[in-house]
Amino acid sequence: MGSVGTGWKEVIAADEATRHAEAARAFAQMQKRKDERFGSGRALHRKALAAVRGRLRVLDGLPEHARHGLFATPGEHEVWVRLSNGAMDRQSNRRPDIRGFAMRVFGVDGESALGGRIDHQDLSLINQVAFAFPDSRHFFGLVLAAGRSPGALLAWVFKTFGVVGGFKQLKRLAATAGKPFTGFATEAFASTLPISCGPAAVKVRLLPPAGCKPRAEVNGDWAGDLAAQAANGPLKYRLQLQFFVDEARTPIEDAVVEWPESVAPFVDVAELVLEAPSTDADFIALVEAGTFDPWQALAAHRPLGEVMRARKVVYFTSQQTRGAA
Repeated sequence: MGSVGTGWKEVIAADEATRHAEAARAFAQMQKRKDERFGSGRALHRKALAAVRGRLRVLDGLPEHARHGLFATPGEHEVWVRLSNGAMDRQSNRRPDIRGFAMRVFGVDGESALGGRIDHQDLSLINQVAFAFPDSRHFFGLVLAAGRSPGALLAWVFKTFGVVGGFKQLKRLAATAGKPFTGFATEAFASTLPISCGPAAVKVRLLPPAGCKPRAEVNGDWAGDLAAQAANGPLKYRLQLQFFVDEARTPIEDAVVEWPESVAPFVDVAELVLEAPSTDADFIALVEAGTFDPWQALAAHRPLGEVMRARKVVYFTSQQTRGAA
C-alpha cells in the first residue's frame, strides 16, 4: 500500500501548450478592453474588496503525509490577504459573483514550482467547492464570451452545448454564480483544484471562524462586514488539506468533480488569524499591485492538473499586461 495521497498522475494533451498560449493572448486582449473602461487591473477578480494582514500558524503534531513545504515545521508566518469579487468588471458588490480569498504566506525558503528559489507561498481560494468545467477549454470560452456581451455569452453557450445542453448549462451557471454570499467571516473557501503536498496531491479548504454569524443589512459592504466581525478580536480560520485517494473518486484532471469528504476527509494543518481589513493606503496599494498566483509556490506545493497548467500561462500573461510581472 502506497503513502497517503500518492498514486496520482497528470495527463498532458499534445495540443495543450498551443491551446493555453491562444487562451492567454485572448485573455490579454479582453483585459486591455476592460482596462479602457475601468482602468488598469486584473483580467479576473478585478475588483478588490479588502486587503488584510494576518498570521498563519502551522500546527504541531501533523501526520507525516502532511509535513511538507509550508507545513513541514510548526510556527508562524506573516500573511497578506486580498479579498475580491471574481468578475472581470468593476461591478456592484451586491451583484451575484464568485468571491476570492487569495493569500500570500511569507517566511518560507525553498525550491520554487517555477524554478529557482522562492520565499513565499500563494494560495488562491474561492467560495465554491469545485471548478465550473472539467478543463480550461469551456471555462476560457465562457469568460471570453461573457467579456464581449451578454448576447455573445448566450450564443457561445448554445453553440457549444446545443439547445437542451445550453439551457442546462445556463441553469447550472446561474446557480453557481447566484449562490447567496453571507460574508468572508461566515463562508468556507476552497482551492477547487489540486496542488501537491510533497509526493501527495491535495485540495485546500479554509473554514470560517467558529461563532461568526451572517449579519443583517450588510448591503454589499463586505469589508465593513469583516471589520464588524473582527471588532471583538482577531478572526481565526481553520486551514485544511484533503488528500487524493484514487482517480475514480478524486481525479486530478477532471476539475468539475468535488472530492467527496466521506472518501477523502480533511486534515487541519494550520490556523489563519486575520485582523480587520487594513485602512493603510500604502499597504492596500502594495497588495493591489502584487500578484496572487498559485504558481508562486514552493515546488512541494506545485499546482496540478490541466486547469492549473492553463493558469500558469494565462495568469503570467495577465500579470505582464498590467505590468505586475
